[in-house]
Amino acid sequence: MNRMELKNYIEEVYGVTPDCPWADSPDHEVYRHTTNRKWFGLIIPVKRSHFGLDGDGEIDVVNLKCDPVMIGSVRMNRGVYPAYHMNKANWISVALDGTADEEMIKMLLSMSYDLTAPRMRKSR
Repeated sequence: MNRMELKNYIEEVYGVTPDCPWADSPDHEVYRHTTNRKWFGLIIPVKRSHFGLDGDGEIDVVNLKCDPVMIGSVRMNRGVYPAYHMNKANWISVALDGTADEEMIKMLLSMSYDLTAPRMRKSR
């Protein structure tokens, strides 16, 4: 799955389009819940060397919130790395270069969406 495929999937399934909060970085795309405005995804380009990958240049990744109990096992998958520029105890970075399995990306996206969703208040 690449950046454009993921963007299309998010818009189709979650009905959300990205916002670009940093004027000097239009390729940094934030996906938020429409109600509580919490991020559930961030697509950004990152230098390959940051993840210990060979070659020059950048790869697109999506940062997703992950259940802390699962982070260790999730990061054992191809194309999944410690989160770039986010809390590594709660977030992961997933490569959008075809390395990571598409169904796994969709599952992790769904988890991130659920983990950042508005919480229901208990009635008294």
